[in-house]
Amino acid sequence: MIIKPTSLEIAWVMVLIVLVMVLFAVIAYLIGSIPTGYLIVKAKTGKDIREIGSGSTGATNVKRVLGKKWFFIVMLLDALKGALPVILAKVLVPGISFCAVIAAIFVIIGHSKPIFLGGKGGKSVASGVGTILALNWHVGLILAVVWSAITYATRYVSVGSIIALILSPFLMYLFKAPLSYVAYCAIAAVYVTWLHRENIKRLIKGEENKVR
Repeated sequence: MIIKPTSLEIAWVMVLIVLVMVLFAVIAYLIGSIPTGYLIVKAKTGKDIREIGSGSTGATNVKRVLGKKWFFIVMLLDALKGALPVILAKVLVPGISFCAVIAAIFVIIGHSKPIFLGGKGGKSVASGVGTILALNWHVGLILAVVWSAITYATRYVSVGSIIALILSPFLMYLFKAPLSYVAYCAIAAVYVTWLHRENIKRLIKGEENKVR
């Protein structure tokens, strides 16, 4: 005999799911808020990276202070920071893909609006790619290659970043990922593009800095 759950039991399950999502959102935001670029520049030079160059705490601005080596180190750390909460969500709540999406959304918000730095962080490119790698490693690797190729060809990190993220929802769809993953990539693409709005203005004016 099949025992159907009561309305009260269903309600309690829904409440539990919401609480789990809130928990992952908070954890992901706090992890995303860890200002890797800021901490490394502060430790190496004693300077506040928010007062240098673009004012971003991301890898590109770190490169202006510490060079290519630390550019790649910060990029890797930020990608790992983006991937960690998503992996935790997928491992701990494997049956609910939306939990991983919630973690992904809040980790990129944390990176760009970190509580530990008063809301002034990076542009969530590396952390965003990290979340996508954790959601679907095939798509993440393709985006990393696209970003590298476009950045190398144009010498503009911002162009490579925007194009790579814009492609992400289409690639997720092509790889038959859950629709929640596709939706997340669309949201991330819009958000990261918005974070690059000043870069876009400089590109239009021909004033954007090229990488060397």
